[in-house]
Amino acid sequence: MLSAQIKINHSIYSELYDLVVPEDHILRRIHDLVDFSFIYEELESKYCLDNGREAKSPILLFKYLLLKYLYNLSDKGVVERSKYDLSFKFFLDLAPEDKVINPSLLTKFRTQRLKDAKLLDLLINKSVEIAISEGVIKSKAIIVDSTHTDARYHKATRYEMLKCESSALRASLKEAANDMALPEDPDKHASFEKLQDYCAELVITVNKSPYAEVPNVKEETSLLEEMLNDKVDSFSQSIDKDARIGYKAEGRSFYGYKTHLAMTEDRIITAATITSGEAFDGKELPSLVEKSRTAGIPVDEVIADTAYSTLDNLKDAKARGYKLISKLNPKVADGMRSDDGFVFNKDADMMQCPAGHLATAKHYEKRAYARKNDRIKYCFDVEKCKRCPLREGCYKENAKSKTYSVTVKSDYHVEQKAFQESDYFKMRVKERYKIEAKNSELKGVHGYDQCDSAGLACMQIQGAVTIFAANLKRTIRLKGEECPN
Repeated sequence: MLSAQIKINHSIYSELYDLVVPEDHILRRIHDLVDFSFIYEELESKYCLDNGREAKSPILLFKYLLLKYLYNLSDKGVVERSKYDLSFKFFLDLAPEDKVINPSLLTKFRTQRLKDAKLLDLLINKSVEIAISEGVIKSKAIIVDSTHTDARYHKATRYEMLKCESSALRASLKEAANDMALPEDPDKHASFEKLQDYCAELVITVNKSPYAEVPNVKEETSLLEEMLNDKVDSFSQSIDKDARIGYKAEGRSFYGYKTHLAMTEDRIITAATITSGEAFDGKELPSLVEKSRTAGIPVDEVIADTAYSTLDNLKDAKARGYKLISKLNPKVADGMRSDDGFVFNKDADMMQCPAGHLATAKHYEKRAYARKNDRIKYCFDVEKCKRCPLREGCYKENAKSKTYSVTVKSDYHVEQKAFQESDYFKMRVKERYKIEAKNSELKGVHGYDQCDSAGLACMQIQGAVTIFAANLKRTIRLKGEECPN
């Protein structure tokens, strides 16, 4: 049962907050900046209002998630820190003497209350609304790009993951207590069973030591414990059915998801879509423009890399009245058919089929003798084609090869080519570096380099709250206030 009213806690110890939480603290700034009642209104329908035991406030649980991604903590870590960090309790609207929640409530909150909620658009639009009301957004242009996130259950073996996390725990212990006696690290050729026993012994030793409550040590111990208890069996073979293999460069792949972002020049994220890793960046541009305009940004220009200069996107830009500052890729100028699902993967410098498979080789064919434009022929692995669920209409049965040709035309979109040679285009395209810095912030500061758990729905929750946190921080910085990580 969810209470019909939001409760306010009063305590004789609340004056402690004025003493220990400074006026310029990031959590006090966010607390004063955001009215979180919109979370209650959005999730009220997910609860029963007149039956059952009283539920924890959805605002409280959402704030826990915000702290988790703001400070890059585990579920257990953020709850543990809220026991002793008064800035956390102040932000959570708890009295200093109040008890904290059980970490398992955060899992239930994500899976039972946030499931199917349109959280990504809701939180981004809310953060943009706050930024606009504070007068910090000046730009009418957006910068678009994608960033990848590794799946939580990925291709590393169980052995590698335990070895890596146990080393991280030892490193945190070395900072806290260099002279502490620890179990002997197993030989690098030791069996998995021996490594597992060693990790279990290491956890027990740390928990019994006086350093168990040191924040960094406690966090690493919790992560290793989680792997030992219920996650380690999933590392050798992925159970994430939504994740896919994508490419960052030729010969460099990742397994996970892509987040396609639109951001103003003020570095406020205005729109996002989250897809599996093999998705083509260029297809997301119309959606990002539409979502940015819905959020209140008058999009006059879009600054992007060559992945977005497709024929469909150039037509869409002209129809919707914005300038697309994106260089044409001469290799795929307009020789591609836009309705067959084949796209050019700029990161891998190869053609990619509708099933997400990259070509294995390419050949440049000069055809001056036939008075035809030159073309590039891409060759695909025919063995994969034979087993592909999308082979009908694409692969001819019993064929010994599968190729895809792209005509290279020098006169492709004369208008766009002339535009990209202008001084204005060259000046504006230099602004694209800002979104690379934002991607780095999301990963390095907020832990967006790896998914918390399996599934596209969970990835969308993580993306929504992470972007919301990043936008609030940026809004405060643009207001001229100090905002430490």
